[in-house]
Amino acid sequence: MENKHTLPVVIVNGLHSDARHVVVEGLLREVPHSVALHHDLATAEKGTVHRTVRDTSGMLSSGEAPLVNGCACCALREDLMPELERLAADAVTRMAVIELWDSVEPKAIAEVIAAHGEGLVEVTGVITAVDPALVLPYLVNGDNLAEAGLAAAATDQRTVGDTWARQLEYASAVALVDNDRADEEDRVLIGQLHPTAPRAAAGSQELVKLALAGFDVEAAGAGQHPACALLPQEAEEAGVSTLVWRRRRPFHPERLYDALEDLSCAAARSRGRFWLADRPDTLLSWDAAGGALCVEDNGPWLASLPDAAWDMVPPVRRAAAALDWHPEHGDCCQHLVFISPGLDRDGLTALLDSCLLTDDEYEAGRAGWKNLPAAFDALLDPVH
Repeated sequence: MENKHTLPVVIVNGLHSDARHVVVEGLLREVPHSVALHHDLATAEKGTVHRTVRDTSGMLSSGEAPLVNGCACCALREDLMPELERLAADAVTRMAVIELWDSVEPKAIAEVIAAHGEGLVEVTGVITAVDPALVLPYLVNGDNLAEAGLAAAATDQRTVGDTWARQLEYASAVALVDNDRADEEDRVLIGQLHPTAPRAAAGSQELVKLALAGFDVEAAGAGQHPACALLPQEAEEAGVSTLVWRRRRPFHPERLYDALEDLSCAAARSRGRFWLADRPDTLLSWDAAGGALCVEDNGPWLASLPDAAWDMVPPVRRAAAALDWHPEHGDCCQHLVFISPGLDRDGLTALLDSCLLTDDEYEAGRAGWKNLPAAFDALLDPVH
């Protein structure tokens, strides 16, 4: 029987394109017989995506992939698997490095490979390439990707800041390039944004080891899901703070809505899950960077589900709820994290606390809470 060759796949991503190129070249140099695949989405307006495959000697092949449903990222996914399967079949390529285009986020690509690799290819690492001096400028950039010429589709509504934050937070490792303009604050900020990701220098053997260490796609996805994300812990170093704000009382919808602008601008990055009094059964997610805030309905809290429905809930979600469980409210809670240099901890805490229900409002119970002003309807139930 023919012995199948499982091809290790390393995804390198990030909006810092120069840093990304340095990381990819370093991996190709350090691992003989490795190749890099790149899909250039800048040509999407012409109806195609341009694919290149190269190694340390230069270009090996290139081609065009047509857009799928007008979506450049969809074209990338459709074209990627046949290329990876071809490389796996040659039994010569030792590692495939996928260099994602600027604003493409790694989560969807990693999940496609995991779902369709069929034992031929396997994601072994997701690396975000970082220029430390650019972390804060990109994180606080609230421009739409379209304005920056980085949109992956005509309907792309993401911003530079939130895209960069998710790219960093999904990674299994962070690759750092040298920049004399970077200081200790920049490096500490990276560590607080993603404290569990090991960091290594671009072009180092340490980075190669991290790239091939193995990657759990399911766990990485759960780590980004608002219901079970393992959010950063309290931290204070080199002028950079992580404030973890947790409470067991719901927000007053109108007071919170009125404070959204101040709260979304209070930190370079904030995220988590929250509880709104007039929607007491709904787990809401908070995702902000660059002053732009995204609030979404993520379905019911587990405490709101009948017991019979718990068997259909993924184990990682049940485990996360168990850690947060309260005798009266179950997993319903406020759990928000704010990360930034120069964070006004006291002012931010006071503002958040002022948005909670007062004692009298809380005593009205769920029946009374549902009569509060439905200030979030425009955000959560937009009219299409």
